[in-house]
Amino acid sequence: MLRASLGLLLLWAVVALGNDNLRVAYEWREMDFKYASPDQRWSAIERGEFKPANVIPFGLEVAGHRLFVTLPRWRAGVPASLAYLDLNDTSSKGPALKPFPSWQAHNLQDVEPELVSPFRVRADRCGRLWVLDSRISGVLEQTKIYGAAQLLVYDLHNDDLLRRHVLPADQLKQVSLLANLAVEDSDCENTYAYAADLGSPGLVVYSWKDQESWRVQHHFFHPDPMAGNFSINGIEFQWDDGLYGLALSKPLETGYSTLYFHPLCSTAEFSVDTGILRNKTLATSSMIYREFKVLGSRGPNTQAGAEFLDPETGVLFYALPNLNEVACWRTATDFSHSSQSRIFMSNETLIFPSDVKVDDQKRLWVLSNQLPVFIYDELYPGSINFRILTASVQEAIKNTACEIRTSPLPDVINRLGDILNTNIKVKTNSAASLSNLSSLIFAGLCLLMSFRI
Repeated sequence: MLRASLGLLLLWAVVALGNDNLRVAYEWREMDFKYASPDQRWSAIERGEFKPANVIPFGLEVAGHRLFVTLPRWRAGVPASLAYLDLNDTSSKGPALKPFPSWQAHNLQDVEPELVSPFRVRADRCGRLWVLDSRISGVLEQTKIYGAAQLLVYDLHNDDLLRRHVLPADQLKQVSLLANLAVEDSDCENTYAYAADLGSPGLVVYSWKDQESWRVQHHFFHPDPMAGNFSINGIEFQWDDGLYGLALSKPLETGYSTLYFHPLCSTAEFSVDTGILRNKTLATSSMIYREFKVLGSRGPNTQAGAEFLDPETGVLFYALPNLNEVACWRTATDFSHSSQSRIFMSNETLIFPSDVKVDDQKRLWVLSNQLPVFIYDELYPGSINFRILTASVQEAIKNTACEIRTSPLPDVINRLGDILNTNIKVKTNSAASLSNLSSLIFAGLCLLMSFRI
């Protein structure tokens, strides 16, 4: 009985290690844009081109002094679907955004609009910004398709469009929706991009060098029918989304990386070597069936959204929408409950963490946007609806399993149990014995904190 009680106490101590160190860097009641003048802004509102209530941030990226935000056209009235703010401008905690690369690039009246409705962006180490554009507007109203999904690559030095790759028709399905992006950029001239199709589960691989793409199929990309229930901020709903989270490790000795991934409607995490995906002949064959690995399950109610891996620490950060939480796993350890930890949780400031990124300054960024409220209810313009939170990676993982490698909990409990059984005889009617027991339990907790690999 003593050992079981002590085990629960120690487990509580481990769970409580997270410091919730993320701070709110930016927050908005409604998203706003920088127009040339206030008159132009009001004119856009009067014409219905800008409807603040219909604009919601979804993805983020940081490159240099700019923080990019995607604003998919879920409903009408989104004047620019990709914009940025200047990190050096600290005059406002809710800054107006500047369209990227220009206002004209977002003009849907053009015969072939440059940008329609991007979900994700990724800045690579080569000074390029990769944009994954679904080219679908009005998915919550009157849907309009402007063409097949596309990858746009911009030069961040001058914001010029370097390349535009429209996905071939045979790489998309009727209900395809590409909503996540990872870029393998260890070689600038031989870079690969990976785009996740959550609507018709699959993975699209694009080669910068060969200027072509191909689609990879695997049953691990599909949703788990038992993991489709969500309950967020009092709103209950069901989704059936497939492949969603993507994260790349730093290059291995082979020159390839490990791609970590999961469907949105799943509590499991998977991985595959990018050497398999980058070989077009092999990746599009049935021979890759056994090359994909199951890492394990996060546990009940832990469907994960966006994820990102910090190459320096090897820590994988991922969003847990059902729990209003961001968590981590140190990839050098086994994928188990004891090797994962909470980074930040809040039922107020982190309702639906939509994107997670680590920039080249080793800062963790998290965007929360209350997406279920936006879809199924109505956002209240008088309250804060959107937030971007941040902390250094070291601050974020401090006192978690991602910072230190603790000894397996059962072994610790057994060792402390042996110490207690050897050194003390518990007498329920002895105040001195209870005092000694408390002291030993405290010492045991300190011992647990000190265990490192």
